[in-house]
Amino acid sequence: MKARKIGLACAVLMATSLGVQAQGGPVASACKDDITTHCAGKSHQNREVRNCLEANKAKVSAACKAALESTGPGKGMGGMGGMGGMGGGMGR
Repeated sequence: MKARKIGLACAVLMATSLGVQAQGGPVASACKDDITTHCAGKSHQNREVRNCLEANKAKVSAACKAALESTGPGKGMGGMGGMGGMGGGMGR
């Protein structure tokens, strides 16, 4: 029973740390204030925040706009980690 609780605690800690990493990229840093202003209540999962920022691109700060333009699918580590969309061209 004790080992089970320890295992559960470890799983929770790992999930929490992965969530923090996912929200700590260049867009999250550069767009922190813009996310609060334009995308409050949006989730970092399923690209909700990213899509909201893109939809409000004319209103966001210059630093946020630059981060959006320099990251995403096929650009560095944003989006799909530079792998592009589904399929990513692998195995072709």
